Parts: sequence; structure tokens; C-alpha cells
Amino acid sequence: MSNTKQTTLARMQAGQSGVVVQIWGGYGMVNRLSALGIRLGKRITKVSSMVMRGPITIQIDTAQVAIGYGMANKIIVDLDLN
Repeated sequence: MSNTKQTTLARMQAGQSGVVVQIWGGYGMVNRLSALGIRLGKRITKVSSMVMRGPITIQIDTAQVAIGYGMANKIIVDLDLN
């Protein structure tokens, strides 16, 4: 049995990874994130973030994308704990 912890993408530390389990947002936001490859069940890794609520860079499969802090705060991730 694996240990997991849920948090928002905005609160993750750089280098942490996990699986997207929930997205709090409307139809438009869910579609926008889906176009970037961010969907329920998708494994993502946080690459970096800026200070003072700046953009957050994440790795999805082989692509890196940047999203705003507001969007990242609405993505719930089930963290991998080792």
C-alpha cells in the first residue's frame, strides 16, 4: 500500500510529482487545462515556480508547460510519498 497526500499544485515543492485527482473550475478552465495535457489521472511533476504568485512550470509526459498561480491553486494532486 502506498502512502499519498493531497495538495494543490501551487503548494507542491519543485521536483515533487503526483497524479491529478481533481480540478476545481468551470467548463472553460477544464477544457483549457485539458488542451495543455492536464487531465484527471495524469502524472505531473512541478519543475519550478516564481515568487509572489507567479507562473508555475510543470512537466507532463515529455512537455513542459507554464500555468498561472490561480489555475495551479485549483488543481488537486495526489502526491507520491517515498
